[in-house]
Amino acid sequence: MGGRRLKEEGCRGIKFKDVTPEVFSCMKKKLQVYGMEVTPGNSGMLEGNGIVAHFSWDGEEHLVIEVKEKPWHFYCGQVSGKLRSFMRECQGY
Repeated sequence: MGGRRLKEEGCRGIKFKDVTPEVFSCMKKKLQVYGMEVTPGNSGMLEGNGIVAHFSWDGEEHLVIEVKEKPWHFYCGQVSGKLRSFMRECQGY
């Protein structure tokens, strides 16, 4: 992912594996505490802090988050780094 900006508004999708139901629930809670509104269910939108993203979880182990919009002063690497940090915390690393 790095710090590259692919488009003015969005970033490349971020794929996570080994996402159990417990980890998925934890991730959604962390995003909400961070100020994001999270659509209920296994797929939908994340929105808050100037970020708009779509998420999709297969219900077993794979989660994909695609950032559609972000503030101009955030690099994609910053956004993906924060998401990866939340995921590590939820997976117990």
